[in-house]
Amino acid sequence: MANAQERLVTLPGAAATANTPWRPTLAVREQTIGHADRQHPVLYVHGFTFSSDLSVSWKMDGRSWADALNDAGYSVWGFDFAGFGGSERYPEMADDMAHPGPLLGGAQDGAEQIARVVAYILAETKATRVSIVAHLRGTIPTGLFATQHPELVERLVFFGPVTRRQLEVLPDGFPSTTSGLPQWRYVTVKNQHDRFVVEVPKTHEPVLLERHFEPWAQAYLATDPTSHKRDPASVKVPNGALADLIAAWRGQLAYDPAGIKSPLLIIRGEWDTLSSDADATWLFGAATSSPEKRYVKVAEATHLMLLEEHRDELHRITNDFLLGKLDPQIH
Repeated sequence: MANAQERLVTLPGAAATANTPWRPTLAVREQTIGHADRQHPVLYVHGFTFSSDLSVSWKMDGRSWADALNDAGYSVWGFDFAGFGGSERYPEMADDMAHPGPLLGGAQDGAEQIARVVAYILAETKATRVSIVAHLRGTIPTGLFATQHPELVERLVFFGPVTRRQLEVLPDGFPSTTSGLPQWRYVTVKNQHDRFVVEVPKTHEPVLLERHFEPWAQAYLATDPTSHKRDPASVKVPNGALADLIAAWRGQLAYDPAGIKSPLLIIRGEWDTLSSDADATWLFGAATSSPEKRYVKVAEATHLMLLEEHRDELHRITNDFLLGKLDPQIH
């Protein structure tokens, strides 16, 4: 296996100066094994509460989404936004208590971090473009990057994307406004479990198995070295991503889907309420410059399908789209 590589690298950062902003160090993972070819890179962009090693690289029953992508011939790259996983925390996150102020890790900040990672991947692989698979809120900075640098994007997969809504009142559990939000927040294992299972109908058997969730939860807490200093144990998460979601649901999506110039797959679980059927249909219609579009809904799945019983279907559909095997769809 001449291509065999599994490695973690750190893109260097820089302290803020009088003339330049703080630049975080970023953790980037590569998995290029088996049939994978570095000339065909796929970048995974994670959502708004957990990092790439707990998503695309997380093995369940001995197999990860990255393994499936490698089997299709793709070199897989994942990175952690600043404030998550192996990447550098924002200086404001060093405090024990979060304070109101500029929210950390918003869409433009995220798009700039994606640009750094894409530049690194292209330099490493000598490819001219990269395909991107983005989850939930990760689709917002990805959409911004893709519309700012369309020449660098081969194909886009938006899994459970946050899109524009026009809500007067936000769903239960979400702040009605970003005004007064702290710069970051704590997320516990219970917070994660509750949101993982809330969308599954009460009469349906679980689609997230406890034997899968328990090791994932321990790994989640391990992403924050300070997690066990608190009771209950918790992980610090930047609030800029939450602000992006609130803004989108208030009608202010951070990018214009009409600027997407690459083929686009929108995929979501049928029970997903953070990314509804109406959301996906709106995005499909708004991406007027995409030369090839497809919207696929997976039965008996939520917005966390990647950790659920139908994850193999997510893998298969993603691979088929990246390989050009899914016919375009007209709405």
